[in-house]
Amino acid sequence: MNDAEILQRIHDLVDAEHRLRAEVGTGQVDRADEAAELRRLEETLDQCWDLLRQRRAHREFGQDADEATVRPSDVVEGYQQ
Repeated sequence: MNDAEILQRIHDLVDAEHRLRAEVGTGQVDRADEAAELRRLEETLDQCWDLLRQRRAHREFGQDADEATVRPSDVVEGYQQ
């Protein structure tokens, strides 16, 4: 996956998050389902951002950006902001 594809995935996930929040406001989705889906979306978004940062760092230090890999969500979620 290249940077443009990762960014497109990020935009798609943000759109999905906005749609889900709008559906909750209309009562189309129950709160428990919403919470689980939002958690999944947030974890996937964090993984995508992490992958994009890895790719940029690889390039910055003269390495192959394609060597960057998606890290498990429990690893990415443990990072400090």
